[in-house]
Amino acid sequence: MTHNIVPLQSHHLDDVWRIEQAAHAYPWAESLIRQSPNKIAANYGLEVDGKLVGYCFGQLVAGEATLLNIAIDPAFQGKGFGKVLLEGFLAQLEQQQAEEVWLEVRASNVCAYQLYEALGFNEINRREGYYPSPTGREDALIMTYMML
Repeated sequence: MTHNIVPLQSHHLDDVWRIEQAAHAYPWAESLIRQSPNKIAANYGLEVDGKLVGYCFGQLVAGEATLLNIAIDPAFQGKGFGKVLLEGFLAQLEQQQAEEVWLEVRASNVCAYQLYEALGFNEINRREGYYPSPTGREDALIMTYMML
């Protein structure tokens, strides 16, 4: 099984939209997924044997990167591909001289939180009631990663 981190291209967007809807209880709007990337975009996909199985949307400005959205196709979850994608994202940012990376994660998303923590992200703050949830609102945990 071969996997590659690739810049997201327009031909990936149908798969990105399908994965976005399947992987997130509150998906981004399709217009955001299909929006043309601007010069600060850092959008990558994970291809396994030529098939897009995950993606991430990020941005990089003056050495500070933000991971805006990340997802793995539910059919491929639990196989380590989230780690592969996130490590690939960090490697791409490092090549572009990023100094730090920020992200937010739902407090209830324990698997993602544990992955981020395992890769060196540290929780530094909390936004109370930031995300919608089935029971009302839930907190966003703000995490940061410092490039070495």
